[in-house]
Amino acid sequence: MAWDLKTDRPIYMQLMEQIKLYIVSGAYSPGERLPSVRDMAFDASVNPNTMQKALSELERDGLVFSQRTSGRFITEDKVMVEKVRNTLALEQISEFLKKMEKLGYQKAEIIALMEHAVKEMN
Repeated sequence: MAWDLKTDRPIYMQLMEQIKLYIVSGAYSPGERLPSVRDMAFDASVNPNTMQKALSELERDGLVFSQRTSGRFITEDKVMVEKVRNTLALEQISEFLKKMEKLGYQKAEIIALMEHAVKEMN
């Protein structure tokens, strides 16, 4: 998987966000076993301790769980995954609306532009 890490925020937070995206997008399926911390850290080109911190936070949030000798797994709670998906979507929409308002657009204009963009995509 491609990891897109920037220097503007803590790396572990970016790792958490990207793993969440992999979970809600279906790249990681509910109940799927995650690669080892070392393998994920190597793949992302980060320190294993940084990846461990990100996974521990996701475990604390309930998106990931550990089984002592078997490793880490994605939660099987589809309702939780859907809630995270909706939360991420609402955050994106909120950021978009703020940017559009900074450009001087009113809500009705934004909606009209969105409808036009959707028609253009089809």
